[in-house]
Amino acid sequence: MRKKISLVVLSNSGSSIKQLTISTAFLRIFTVVCLISLGIFGYDYYHLKVTSFDSLDHAVKISSQGDEIIRQRKQIQGFADEIGDLKGKLVELNNFEKKIRIIANIEKTDEHDGLFGVGGSIPEDLDTQIPLTQKHNSLLREMHEQVDQLHMASINQNQGFETLFKFLKDQQNLLASTPAVRPCQGWTTSRFGYRISPFTGRREFHKGLDIANRKGSPIIATAHGIISYAGPKGLLGNMVMIDHGHGMVTRFGHLSKMLVKRGQAVKRGDTIALMGNTGRSTGPHVHYEIHLNGIPVNPEKYILN
Repeated sequence: MRKKISLVVLSNSGSSIKQLTISTAFLRIFTVVCLISLGIFGYDYYHLKVTSFDSLDHAVKISSQGDEIIRQRKQIQGFADEIGDLKGKLVELNNFEKKIRIIANIEKTDEHDGLFGVGGSIPEDLDTQIPLTQKHNSLLREMHEQVDQLHMASINQNQGFETLFKFLKDQQNLLASTPAVRPCQGWTTSRFGYRISPFTGRREFHKGLDIANRKGSPIIATAHGIISYAGPKGLLGNMVMIDHGHGMVTRFGHLSKMLVKRGQAVKRGDTIALMGNTGRSTGPHVHYEIHLNGIPVNPEKYILN
């Protein structure tokens, strides 16, 4: 015999008592169904809560990523502005080089190679006013292109300054090696050119400039150079010869004492000897010659002081 459970339902309204009778099997089934329903509801509720938390987390991440994108786009615009500044500075350096070349009358041998390459013009300024809400892909492409252009321009500018520096350095060396001052203090007693010889009375060509003063007066190098000879030299007596390079040589004769040796480097203004009366001479003086590519030239044209 199946067991049954009776349920008595009482009402506070005064109505008659009601009795419900249910079997224990039905109660067990009902209980199982309720538990299953409760489990399903609990699972759905838990899943909904997890989904809600994930959605909230995703929303926070999306918001954070949006802020990061805006920050990165601001950085991109800042880098673009710096590229524009670098381009402007390179152009200023190039114009400065051109001014120096004009002042120094130095022609650029590779003028066909411009700052931004052969036939290259200055790249247009980058547009950095793009709204932060828009993509910056086109700006990034232009930035990459201009970075490559600026890299090549910096190489060209560096080469331009190197050639300019080398030319100016060569010019400086040439000027330093060119006789430009008097070899000593004194009085000019005989100039460059034809004259009547005080020894033969005949017309002869005088290859240098004679400057007279007291014996022992200091004689200086008139330009940078290397002593190529220091010793007796026939009618010139004791003689010092300086090789200045560039085909330029100076000679100093009739010296009483030589203060330099062969192979010694001297600079303009260095004392190289003392005035004397050695060789064929009528009195203490220095015979000063300048030779250009082996040909004697007028020393007075090389005296600027």
